[in-house]
Amino acid sequence: MSERLVAFFVAAVVFIAVPGPSVVFAIGRALIAGRRRALCSVIGNTAGIGLQVVGVAVGLGAVLERSAVAFTVVKLAGAAYLVILGVTAIRRRHRAAAVLAAPGPEALPGWRRCIVDGVVVGALNPKSALFFVAFLPQFADPGGAVGAQILTLGLVVVTLGLVLDSVWALSAGTARAWFARSPRRLAALGAAGGVTMVGLGVGLATTSRTP
Repeated sequence: MSERLVAFFVAAVVFIAVPGPSVVFAIGRALIAGRRRALCSVIGNTAGIGLQVVGVAVGLGAVLERSAVAFTVVKLAGAAYLVILGVTAIRRRHRAAAVLAAPGPEALPGWRRCIVDGVVVGALNPKSALFFVAFLPQFADPGGAVGAQILTLGLVVVTLGLVLDSVWALSAGTARAWFARSPRRLAALGAAGGVTMVGLGVGLATTSRTP
């Protein structure tokens, strides 16, 4: 059992360390709105992925694995939401620059909004759901309560993801501070963050069913 847990931990770290949709989303939000709001987005994204873990533990993830229709619906819904977020960021790039020049909260998304956005993006990421379906059962003991084991293992992955995604968000937010000294640079940076999210949405829309 200990060897299985060690193998699980190593595999989980490797999977999370490779930048994926959650990392790209965190970086995009950090470039657009700064570290604090990016961390709120990371928290929301973690909660959304946590909902996936619960769903997989009770068997919902297997539905996505078997049903092309269910997979496509979730995939396109998540992709569309990301594209909307990205387009909105691009359209408001000059407002974000103006806020830093004359502070005011109205042009940047509030922390509650960032958390909600993160939850939606995390919950509607079918690639991570399929990963959990394919990955977690391999480390469960069939002689025990498989559902409870999958839930526990999934929460470990989610916790690791929270830590590493936060590191990415803080790093991107620190780089943003340099751009904030120039309204033009910040506007360009906000546009870049929006383009990042749009690209992520397009990439998610073209994701295959292979986990």
